[in-house]
Formats: sequence, structure tokens, C-alpha cells
Amino acid sequence: MLTKKFRLGELDEAAALLRRGELVAFPTETVYGLGAIATKEQAVAKVFQAKGRPSDNPLIVHVKDAQQVFDYAAEVPKLAKDLMERFWPGPLTIILPVKPGVFPANVNNDQETVAFRMPNQHSALRLIDLVGAPLVGPSANLSGKPSPTSVDHVMQDFDGVISGVVAGDTDQAQIGVESTVVRPMSDRLIILRPGAITQSMLKQVCPKVQEFSVAEQLAAPQLQSPGVKYRHYSPKQAVFLFESSEDLANLHAKLVAKGGRVGLLADESIIQALGQQSPVVATYSLGQPNDADSATRQLYAGLRALEASDCDWILAQAVLESEKYHAYMNRLNKAATSML
Repeated sequence: MLTKKFRLGELDEAAALLRRGELVAFPTETVYGLGAIATKEQAVAKVFQAKGRPSDNPLIVHVKDAQQVFDYAAEVPKLAKDLMERFWPGPLTIILPVKPGVFPANVNNDQETVAFRMPNQHSALRLIDLVGAPLVGPSANLSGKPSPTSVDHVMQDFDGVISGVVAGDTDQAQIGVESTVVRPMSDRLIILRPGAITQSMLKQVCPKVQEFSVAEQLAAPQLQSPGVKYRHYSPKQAVFLFESSEDLANLHAKLVAKGGRVGLLADESIIQALGQQSPVVATYSLGQPNDADSATRQLYAGLRALEASDCDWILAQAVLESEKYHAYMNRLNKAATSML
């Protein structure tokens, strides 16, 4: 199969492929999504097959506007409407009750809710509009691997497997990690997956916000949010995290003793200090120190670049938990093998 790269002026062709039940990856401001029409059961099944995705891991439905949510949701409470008005289009996914039978059971593991998002990306919104139906769009990567933030990343995993990929307005996704996932309740808002929309931002709309831990979500009868149950974002090499210079020195010494080659994922100051020391054979900069946006945007690209290098181990920079680094650390902890 030829995987075609589509530019903005070629979206009609990409939409036609989707209407025929094919898979087309598309850009969003978070990561690239693997698109299929959300109302076509066989097309959705192809998404799971291509990714090797477990069938109980629910999908997010991408819509062109808030009105499209009303076409499919059984109920849209005031809090959900307020969130849409404040954060859409944008990196916020909202879980809502869904009308019976409007989506095939493989979209949401046959639950009574579906996750909706309106991406803040012109090509994605135009594509959904041309298709005439919402699209599922899990990250366009093999399940468990680092998510794609560029066309090249998508092609690394799916060249010859899917029908096409739509190029974004820029070479790299603006945010770089998946959306915040929330579920509005009668008396509060629950965060199921952290992302660029932080708890402080959500509290401007709903004063009572609660983040559910992974353990709390796994205790539920079914998963409501993707990115919870299974190992995600992991390169083939073992990933070890360090916070302090002492951590880094200890890890470095242990890996020198093992004789393996090291890849280093860290901010520019650490790269400059350690990047030329043996056995470091590859480096990837997260940007300047204390730049959370840059670190988050570069995380998956860095993991993919180091995976493609000849290193045997990856040392990745962790940071003290703070709200601005919360999404970064959530993904990095899932990718990690160990932490000192």
C-alpha cells in the first residue's frame, strides 16, 4: 500500500479515502491522530488492528464544532458547555453520555459514555468537515511506542500500512503530548488524564476539580479514558530517570560499568555539561532549563530520536513535580523503566 502525504489543498482526496473506510493520519495541536470515521465499525476496527491497540482502550471522537457533540451526546450538562466555550477548540477532551447506537461498540468498549474533542488545528477541522462525520483519532503510532508529533514520525510506524497522512501547518505539533481528559459530574470535574489544560485552568470554570489516580481508574469496571491501563510512550531501550546532578552521576557511573552506550534526553545545560562524556553516544535537547512548554513539546521527538540511535540505554531528565511539568512527567513516568 502506498501511504500518500496530503497537503492542505489535497484534503478532498484525504476525506474521500476516509469515507471509503480507509485510515488517514491527521495533525492536531497535541499529537498526530490515526483517523477513521467514528460511525463506521469496520474502519474503527482497522485502527485497533494497525496500532495493535487493546480493544478495551477507548477512543476519542474528534468533532468539527460543539454542535456536532449535540448530535451524538445524550446529555450535555452546563459544565460541559462552559468547558467547550472556554477551551474549544483546544487540548481538552470531555467525556459525556452518548445516545444509544450512534457509534459502534468498538469506539468506547460498549460503554454509555464517549470522549469528545474539538482540535485546535485548521487542517484537522477542515478534514472533519469535508468527511461529514466525526473521526476517531488515537495517536498515530504503534501501541505502546512514543506518540508522533510530525509526519516523519507517522511514516516511521505506518508507511505502507495506512492510506495517507495529512501534513500540518507546521513541521511539529505545537503542544506535543495528548489532551487533558475530563468527565463533568454533578458536583465536580474529574481529571482522568493530565495535559496542557491544567487543574488551575479548569478551576477557573469549575472550582471543584479532582484528579483521579491510575489506581482509582483501574479499579473501575471499565476504562473511560485512554492512556491509563497499558504501558505507553516507550522506546525499545530501557529509560532511566534522573532529577538531580547526583542522580545523573550515579546512573552514568553504573552504565559506564555495564559497558553500554548511553543516550541523553535533557535540557541544554545538561547536554552541554555531559553530552560529550563517554559513554554518551547520542543526545537530544529538551530546550532551555525551566522551559516546561519546550520540554513537553520535545519529549516524544526526543525519545524517538534516541530510539533510532545506537544507544543501549536512555537517561531522561525528570523534574520536581509541578503543575507546569505535570503532563510531561505523567508521560515520562509511563515511558520509564526505573528512577533513582
